Amino acid sequence: MDGVGSFGAGRAGAAFDPIAFIQQPQTILRILSWIFSIVVFGSIINEGYVNHGSERLYCVFNKNNNACNYGTTIGLIAFLACIFFIILDMKFQQISSIKDRKKAVMLDIGFSGFWAFLWFVGFCFLANQWQRTTPDMLPLNQGADAARAAITFSFFSIFTWAGLTARAVQKYMLGTDMNLFTTEHVDGNPPIQPYPTGPITEPNDTYQSPPFTENLDSTAPTYQVPIY
Repeated sequence: MDGVGSFGAGRAGAAFDPIAFIQQPQTILRILSWIFSIVVFGSIINEGYVNHGSERLYCVFNKNNNACNYGTTIGLIAFLACIFFIILDMKFQQISSIKDRKKAVMLDIGFSGFWAFLWFVGFCFLANQWQRTTPDMLPLNQGADAARAAITFSFFSIFTWAGLTARAVQKYMLGTDMNLFTTEHVDGNPPIQPYPTGPITEPNDTYQSPPFTENLDSTAPTYQVPIY
């Protein structure tokens, strides 16, 4: 796992290295997921509808508009989500609060895992509807390439989003390195100085009254009772 410290990142406020960021496996997976999503929803929008014998457009997947709508929706949301998470990854090291970093990682785990599942459902749904599509529904094989591209890259997206989920889980398992942060970073409040726990010692130069003494100075004059 690249990086050290809190949830796989270094000290807050460190300089951003774009070359190292692009070379990270997580960034590569996000870029691939972004490209795959463009192929899926772009293919369906551009060539996923045909008008066979009427002015009404039908989805190439067995004339089931739900199949085209599903592929377009998850592809478009995945496209926007990839942009959001790439920006979040760029700003992640600038987040000083451990709690905020934890929330960002948990959001990544939840969304990536859920979207990997949706891509799996989408692949099965599109492949099933394409299998049921008869040649007479697509004159001159119109839209066939777009349908195959959507199915293929839906399949690839399952693995890229599953990989993103695994990377996010690894970041979460790293936990936090408390040596990089103070109480102010953790709680968002200024640190409070603790009370001393050791024994309290009195200063040695305190004033003490001299004790009463019975001894008198031998050089001082004394009074003698006269003898008669």
